[in-house]
Amino acid sequence: MTPLHDVAAIGNALVDVIAQASDDFLTDEGLTKGSMQLVDDARAAALYARMGPAVEKSGGSACNTVAGVVSLGGTGVHIGKIGADEFGEIFTHDLDAIGARFAGGVMRDGTATGKSLINVTPDGERTMCTALGAAALLDPDDVDPAVIEGARIVFLEGYLFDPPPARRAFAKAAGLARASDRLVALTLSDAFVIDRHRGALVGFIETEVDVLFANEEEITSLFQTNFDAAVAAVAKHARIAAVTRGARGSLAIAGGEIHPVDAVWVDKVVDTTGAGDQYAAGFLFGLAQGHSLPHCGRLGSLAASEVISHYGPRPEVSLRDLALTAGL
Repeated sequence: MTPLHDVAAIGNALVDVIAQASDDFLTDEGLTKGSMQLVDDARAAALYARMGPAVEKSGGSACNTVAGVVSLGGTGVHIGKIGADEFGEIFTHDLDAIGARFAGGVMRDGTATGKSLINVTPDGERTMCTALGAAALLDPDDVDPAVIEGARIVFLEGYLFDPPPARRAFAKAAGLARASDRLVALTLSDAFVIDRHRGALVGFIETEVDVLFANEEEITSLFQTNFDAAVAAVAKHARIAAVTRGARGSLAIAGGEIHPVDAVWVDKVVDTTGAGDQYAAGFLFGLAQGHSLPHCGRLGSLAASEVISHYGPRPEVSLRDLALTAGL
């Protein structure tokens, strides 16, 4: 089968609610700056009522990556689970509007679409409280074999490694991808996922994953060691790894070779929401187009630099045009 799209991404289907906040607001709400924590619907409603003016956009890590792939000129599909409600309509509408597609499941029993409440402080750091709702109920039945078989790369969001039904959906997607000779990529997403599932994650990476994405904190947490030793370890466990280091750039690792990639300078970091998601978008797009790993890393850095220069987790200008201007 000829691939029909560059990336099929499986991840939490969430609507991001993004507002500016002060450090004092975080303290008053008992929130740890820069963290992501899961909350129930009641806590989410109470926090939302106290947040400042907000922008509501479809989100979720893997879905943000799909948006970046499309902005670069690629094609993408998102598999997740939403509720039959207003936020579910926002989610699917936003994907349609950018030329992507939602190919997941819909809960029609009153379960709400998931929401991520994101408070952004003046230094650009984001603090997230997420009520997963329907997103946490993804199961293998939501994975359409035709969508997986029609993708060059299947991209898995680490947050969904936590719920057992979603992990079974990952296993189904990985099996379908392998049978169709597609690449399987995984982003570790957050240290809390690693802390809960370290052994299972390492096993999954060794047996199912072709491309691993992690930041500095995640890779050291995964291997329980310092950064240099963790880089050496990941080279033994993953065919390809991309490790981001913020302003220090990233490393593209494969076949015993480590390729340092510089970060792209921005005048001011406004909001780091989605930086890792967009780095993955650039890297995956490059892989789908057959580029070298350093080239993939540079596309990732370019995409990340665009998204941290404004509020919100998705590109506001064409990444394709930026890449052409940069000679990529």
